[in-house]
Amino acid sequence: MKKLLVFFSLTLIACLPTDPEVVAWETMASEITITRDDWGIAHVHGPTDAHAVFGAVFAQAEDDFHRIERNFLFSQGRLAEAYGEEELWGDLRMKLFINPTEIKATYDQSPTWLQDLMDAWAGGLNYYLHTHPETEPMVLDRFEPWMALTFSEGSIGGDIERVNTRQLEAFYEEGPMGIAMAQLDLEQPLIDWEEPRGSNGIAISPENTVNGNSLLLINPHTSFFFRSELHMSSDEGLNAYGASTWGQFFIYQGFNEHAGWMHTSSGVDNIDEYLETVVERDGQYFYIVDGKERPMQVREITVPFRTETGMDSRSFTTFRTHHGPIVRAQDGKWVATALMEEPMSALIQSWDRTKRRNLAGYRENMSMHTNSSNNTVYADSEGNIAYWHSNFVPQRRNDIDWTQPVDGSMSENDWGMPHSIDETPNVFNPPVGWIQNTNNWPYSAAGPDSPRESDYPRYFQRSGENARGIHAIRVLANRSDFTLERLLEVAYSSQMPAFEPIIPALIQAYDNAPTSNSLKAELVEQIEILRSWNYRWGVESVATSLATYWAEDMMQRVAQKARDNSMSALEYIEKRATRDDHLQSLAAATSLLTSEFGDWKIPWGEINRFQRINGDIQQPFSDSEPSIPVGFHSGRWGSLASFGARRYPGTARRYGTSGNSFVAVVEFGERVTALAVTAGGESGDPSSPHFNDQAERYATGALRPVYFYPEDISANAEETYVPGAR
Repeated sequence: MKKLLVFFSLTLIACLPTDPEVVAWETMASEITITRDDWGIAHVHGPTDAHAVFGAVFAQAEDDFHRIERNFLFSQGRLAEAYGEEELWGDLRMKLFINPTEIKATYDQSPTWLQDLMDAWAGGLNYYLHTHPETEPMVLDRFEPWMALTFSEGSIGGDIERVNTRQLEAFYEEGPMGIAMAQLDLEQPLIDWEEPRGSNGIAISPENTVNGNSLLLINPHTSFFFRSELHMSSDEGLNAYGASTWGQFFIYQGFNEHAGWMHTSSGVDNIDEYLETVVERDGQYFYIVDGKERPMQVREITVPFRTETGMDSRSFTTFRTHHGPIVRAQDGKWVATALMEEPMSALIQSWDRTKRRNLAGYRENMSMHTNSSNNTVYADSEGNIAYWHSNFVPQRRNDIDWTQPVDGSMSENDWGMPHSIDETPNVFNPPVGWIQNTNNWPYSAAGPDSPRESDYPRYFQRSGENARGIHAIRVLANRSDFTLERLLEVAYSSQMPAFEPIIPALIQAYDNAPTSNSLKAELVEQIEILRSWNYRWGVESVATSLATYWAEDMMQRVAQKARDNSMSALEYIEKRATRDDHLQSLAAATSLLTSEFGDWKIPWGEINRFQRINGDIQQPFSDSEPSIPVGFHSGRWGSLASFGARRYPGTARRYGTSGNSFVAVVEFGERVTALAVTAGGESGDPSSPHFNDQAERYATGALRPVYFYPEDISANAEETYVPGAR
């Protein structure tokens, strides 16, 4: 009888209507293959680009769904729904620029082929959730196609994040009747200890290589585990490999069979603030342009947030002018932020460049002018190399300091159309045979063949040269012996140019100190170690440890004096610091090293560590857990291979969280050849063999071969399956 009941139950289930959406997902999945190689990296193939998108985001979700969810909660201003009220102001900031109603309308206006990709993107993520009920989303248990437009460009620090949330809070906290005078003056920290965000990109022309092929270094500096390493291909011509920001369906930094692209954070001035002159009449707000009043755009924004007992929300009356949303106040005026807001074009450009095969095609892609926050270093199989400085630079007056808020009441201060490619300080096939960008200015991108600063408006660059740029130029100049392996050696060159002017200042201070100085006898051995140092990092280097702790103490010691003299801390150390400053900082560094490690003569690798304990977005670092020594250092000292590490509560060692994340060197010949490494491993699951299997290679710069062609993928396959069948 029991068997009969089971039979009838199964028959009833089989006769129930099938969800057509699930059927559509299953049908698409059945035509896709995901091959995981012996490093766990997904090689996704399908008959159409849409199939490749579906499979790619499905594979990403298998590796780390929670990072995908967090990225798209952030992009929509919904983090507070998962993490609580502390995220409220960041969410409001996003919602000022990302309006779901407008984004949905943009989806409806998108070309059919792009809608197909967005539909496949949502389908792949929803099918993952359907086939993995054990995965519990914090908020997003359903993805809609339009959501892809909220995160259309894969930089780690998007344009919107330039808006200060504390100033935003000061403006909107009081409500419409009190905000006119709401203002918060924020003191800048004397020393910014954050690891410089950005990246390195290097391209070498065939004339400077042994094999006569162009070479490309792809070296993003981001927070660790920010991107997935991924290979996407289709029968419609897609064949792209590289780093894809979690949840995005395009390769952000990478290469196809014929061309490669590396994005670096740009120093261009293309986000501006306008001082708006506001008047209020009968509860209505207006702002002045050329002496005439224009009505302020007003929108009610509600921000939900999680509490201990459930959900709550706050609503805000927000304002916008034709320049952009109001984000703060200054001197009784409201401040609007202007930035590029073209999500559909940005997404099209991000996708389209992955299929471009040569310089002419890439130039056509760049003519869209919606890759706003990036410079691009480029190389291809035809032997071309290029540097594209930013991609969105509005034309505007050059007699104004655009780093400060400008008068919004005069229309002559409004942005014009973006500068054309010919009007921008780009570099194409320079005679010197190399290109570099380290988030430095474009005026040293190709050494003697670089654009001239005097030929361009000031707003093309807000900053100048940096220590990594000096380093890159040194190791690239006057060489014609490059191979893939020698480019890799450049990427991990151990020089640290920022120490070169300041260590001699310390030694001079010591040498000039009288013998009566009580510290002179205590510091003899330390000075001799630093006197003989070659300013290179290394796992066994005691000098690196001592110099680092001394320089950090010294920077803190002279920070206020440097600011008072309009100098950087490093410049002040080199030129102005007193003898006592130098010696006292070296004594303090010695004392700190001794107290934390039992001896000041401690090798750098004992201090500087890579550790991945679990799948949390923020790692719980511990000196008692296993970790790996790392030789390379912070980019602030000019190390090309960047490792941003610091101490955490309860630790003496320093643990890295940013810097080198994905590294690849690529050669474009008759066949593309590449080596790569990803920080830690491909999977975010600690139980996976690919959670930390690349850690040793990452720490030593021992990149592994990339499997790009079908025969190589097949020969090194760990498993092949269709989405949902794993």
